Amino acid sequence: MGRPALPVGWLLVSLSNLSASLLLLSVLAAAPMGLGMEVMAPATINALNGSSVKLSCTFNSCYKVENKQFSLNWTYQECRNCSEELFLQFRMKIMNKQLDRFGNRVEFTGNPTKYDVSFTLKNVQLEDEGTYNCYVLNPPDRHRGHASISLKVLTKEPPKHDSTVAVIVGASVGGFLAVVILVLMVVKCVRRKKQQRLNTDDQKTEEEGKTDGEGNPDEGTK
Repeated sequence: MGRPALPVGWLLVSLSNLSASLLLLSVLAAAPMGLGMEVMAPATINALNGSSVKLSCTFNSCYKVENKQFSLNWTYQECRNCSEELFLQFRMKIMNKQLDRFGNRVEFTGNPTKYDVSFTLKNVQLEDEGTYNCYVLNPPDRHRGHASISLKVLTKEPPKHDSTVAVIVGASVGGFLAVVILVLMVVKCVRRKKQQRLNTDDQKTEEEGKTDGEGNPDEGTK
């Protein structure tokens, strides 16, 4: 008796999860030490018309979040070439800009101190489709991180599929890769902080050299 054939959907989901995880690993491993934080968000989110949906955005940083320095912007783009509309901002505290298109349907559900800047959009409308941009800056990181989400609004629920096996395999692979990514982030943070200390020491040495070179102007007249 031969082995039962694996469902095509299971293979596609597993390969898709593995490919995405490996791509993230390669980006983290190859990223220059001078770059800022990594901001992560799903590329696409599907939401049922009239429901509430969480638009998840998280980030990695080598530094603790300080409210006085940390900043966050969420913007909306109706189309690819449309201008961005600011609707949610963090400057010392969360500020909801309450655009007419959203009204009071936007609720900040993240926690910056836990590197989570997600928000929930309530009573999703067909007009809410578009691109949502998440911008994060956490000094001393010098570069602002960015991720974008394409929101698709559905008028009816998609058919359900049994993906139990795919979920189990995906969770196993994802768990292993999460450990590897964590190790890479720790190494990256250690190297970045070490490089910053070296740059600071070099700057101090250079300043001390200039001071010694100038000498005391009264000594030459003695």
